[in-house]
This record gives sequence, C-alpha cells and structure tokens, in this order.
Amino acid sequence: MKIFSGTINSLEQALKYASTKQKAISHNIANVDTPNYKAKDVTFKTDLTNSMRALKTSEKHVEFTGGRTGGINITTKTGTMFNHNGNNVDIDKEMASLAKNQIYFNAVADRISSKFNSLKTVVKGGK
Repeated sequence: MKIFSGTINSLEQALKYASTKQKAISHNIANVDTPNYKAKDVTFKTDLTNSMRALKTSEKHVEFTGGRTGGINITTKTGTMFNHNGNNVDIDKEMASLAKNQIYFNAVADRISSKFNSLKTVVKGGK
C-alpha cells in the first residue's frame, strides 16, 4: 500500500532536482576565477522531455518499463570559454539561473506543503 500519491513522489523528485541544480550553480559561482574550470549543469527536464517525445501514442505503443531513477544528470559544459584562463563560467548566466532555480524550488516547496496540509486536514477529519 502506498502512503503517498504519485504527485508527492513527483514533487519530491522536483525538490531533489532543484537542490542538485543549486549545488551545481553554487560550485560554478565559487569557481568563476579558477583557471580551466568547466561549468557544470544539471539536466532533468530536457531528458524527460526527450524521453516523452520518444514515446509513441498509437495502437503500437510500447509501455515504458524503466524504473524510477530520478533522471537527474550532472553534465560538464565544454566547447566554450568566457575567460582567457580557460574558464567557461558566465557569471551573469549563473546568477540568472540561481534566481530562476530559487523561484522553482519555492513553487515546488509550496505545492508539496499544500499537499501535506490537505492530508493533515483529512487525518483530522476535516477540522
């Protein structure tokens, strides 16, 4: 028997993604002046979107049998260089990503809090 719905599990994965992204952005900002440092990025939505496009929606549809792995991947950005020392961290982009990720995290945290409050209300009998 599952205690929580799939929504709560999905929100949990979203919080893990936002937390991992926060760490990657923080490392990039901390290493903005480190020679030859290559910026890190976290992918989840892109991989999810690509996987969803690959699914067929016809009578020949093949069911997805993969397990839940979270789909969170940390990649290293290569092929670019913003500084003369081989570093490819764009501080303006990282700060914008930091703000966007914070908004995303807060929205997901609000949503999961709302789900738990609803469960609490149900357990208390609507009071």
